[in-house]
Amino acid sequence: MRVLCAVVFAAVADIDAQWEEFKAKFGESYNGEEEEAERKGVFAQNVQLINEENSKGHTYTLGVNQFADLTVEEFSKTYMGFKKPAQKYGDAAYLGRHVYNGEALPTSVDWSSQGAVTPVKNQGQCGSCWSFSTTGSLEGANEISTGKLVSLSEQQFVDCAGTYGNQGCNGGLMDSAFKYAEANALCTEQSYPYKGTDGSCQASSCSTGLAKGSVSGYKDVSSDSEQDMMSAVAQQPVSIAIEADKSVFQLYSGGVLTGACGASLDHGVLAVGYGTLSGTDYWKVKNSWGSTWGMSGYVLLQRGKGGSGECGLLSEPSYPQVTGSQVVV
Repeated sequence: MRVLCAVVFAAVADIDAQWEEFKAKFGESYNGEEEEAERKGVFAQNVQLINEENSKGHTYTLGVNQFADLTVEEFSKTYMGFKKPAQKYGDAAYLGRHVYNGEALPTSVDWSSQGAVTPVKNQGQCGSCWSFSTTGSLEGANEISTGKLVSLSEQQFVDCAGTYGNQGCNGGLMDSAFKYAEANALCTEQSYPYKGTDGSCQASSCSTGLAKGSVSGYKDVSSDSEQDMMSAVAQQPVSIAIEADKSVFQLYSGGVLTGACGASLDHGVLAVGYGTLSGTDYWKVKNSWGSTWGMSGYVLLQRGKGGSGECGLLSEPSYPQVTGSQVVV
């Protein structure tokens, strides 16, 4: 009994230390002892889940991050935002479907190491993931076309793209945002910075990062086609939607996430490459939860799973077409 009590005491002391470290690292504070006790209880449950999953020898690991004091239900209500379209293409400038034509595909691709991807951004407690996926694919297409990497404004899409069916912090769709980008000049991130809340459109007073006319439309990639997706990603970063409302995604730390999430799309992200890690094929995906989440803001999702792919990433891929002649910055 003494040994058992000692083990229990050590576990509690360990949680206490981890809790204090968590609060200090992420600057967390709570409204009174009752709220902190509740958050600490959730934190302890998540730490237990992390330890249990990491003991199973998965190709991925979990870890304490900024979301470790949230239940998966709380997390999913706050940090998603992709709205699956009722009608796939709407009135967007649909330029056709990207199809693999038998071309030789590289064994690995990583646009983030080739200068076509801006640093990881953070959407905060706003369901604006769709806007970050949109700017990411536009930034990549622009850099590949012009050689200039320009960080574009997510806040502009949040504030100004409502007439195209998007709902700011309440969700949106990348293809609808591409329609807005086709019809409007796009602001630089610096001149129209992200606030993480809905606001009135201020695009008339910003500095232009991508001139009106630069975006000619977008292409989709065939659903559930790994080869078509590889061909598209080999060409440029691709906007994708995934299911992210699972504890393993919330607490993901590293490695290749396999067999751990469904295909009920709720989160817009950016596919920036693919490759193989320790014998497991993966897609490299840029998220918008800051650099303290995952692998410095990135996640590797299993490639070769079949069907809609890991987390449904093959369900709704699309990318914009950007011409270099209209670029301002």
